[in-house]
Amino acid sequence: MNINEKALYMHEKWKGKLEVNSKCEVNSREDLAIAYTPGVAEPCKVIAKDKSAAYQYTIKSNTIAVVSDGSAVLGLGNIGPYAAMPVMEGKAVLFKEFGGINAVPICLDTQDTEEIIKTVVNIAPAFGGINLEDISAPRCFEIEERLTELLDIPIFHDDQHGTAIVVLAGAINALKVVNKTKEACKVVVNGAGSAGIAITRLLLSYGFTDITLCDIDGILKEDSKNLNWMQKQMLINTNPDKRQGSLADALKGADMFIGVSAPGILTKEMVASMNKDSILFAMANPIPEIMPDLAKEAGARVVATGRSDFPNQVNNVVAFPGIFKGALKGRASRITNEMKLAAAVAIAGLVEDKDLCEDNIMPQPFDPRVSDVVSNAVLKYIPNK
Repeated sequence: MNINEKALYMHEKWKGKLEVNSKCEVNSREDLAIAYTPGVAEPCKVIAKDKSAAYQYTIKSNTIAVVSDGSAVLGLGNIGPYAAMPVMEGKAVLFKEFGGINAVPICLDTQDTEEIIKTVVNIAPAFGGINLEDISAPRCFEIEERLTELLDIPIFHDDQHGTAIVVLAGAINALKVVNKTKEACKVVVNGAGSAGIAITRLLLSYGFTDITLCDIDGILKEDSKNLNWMQKQMLINTNPDKRQGSLADALKGADMFIGVSAPGILTKEMVASMNKDSILFAMANPIPEIMPDLAKEAGARVVATGRSDFPNQVNNVVAFPGIFKGALKGRASRITNEMKLAAAVAIAGLVEDKDLCEDNIMPQPFDPRVSDVVSNAVLKYIPNK
């Protein structure tokens, strides 16, 4: 069997990748009286007086909801909540395996922004945090912002921020390899959806100064067609030279390409038009914007993709488990930009300078240090911690 056939076989065998296990034994009348009635009334009464006691007496302290409406699932698009479940189950597995965090997949049978917000607010008492997943742009921006305002638990849209954190970590190390600075680095981000915009925002906050956003129609500019409200907002701080034209035009003289777009759209000629020692993050999956061997032939110095069968895999799993682990441990009410930047720097630091090279700018997903290093970085930026 190939990997796709085996995945289908195993999913049928598993009948879901998760199950609920009890921490307490119920083998006697006393066990039953403690775990359930009448004993369970005691923590209930304590929590009724002080709802924060739920962190002490329930699973809330280490449990999050993985929430999706199925509108932007992996590279499959708007496949709906039922078809999204295997992905949300998988995400819950990654939270548990890589961060020790309980995660519950919740797929909502609505794509109405207000209904999603209301539903998440209503289920929030059971959870210590909410991971939004595979919700299409631009609705994902409003949903996250509104939930952050309404709730006192951390809200994190991994498609946006997990991707941005890992890309920034890779960019920090790639710049060291090619001996360039963030201030002098011209960056082109192709794909102006949730990931592309979040990457751009985090790079800007880290100190990159020259970033040009592109989409299927080329360079984003004020008179571009069908700009959404977030894309319009991004024009304020991007494309400082007011460049116009296609992706090919944007790449001329650029130092770094970041693609969260479509397979095969980058040609060797485009890469060759970039500055010497160029850096490419070609993250379309499963087929990147350009294959690494072609990019290297065209003159690229560092190439990263989303794939595990090439060097420099850009994998969100080195970010989101540690982010939530730190946020839950520190009882953070939100995930701040400072936490994201600290996480990116911590991830980058896992690859020591002596080990940095063109094919080694990212820590491995199975590096046992990752979760704790990211968690501790996040904890430093939680107030009063």
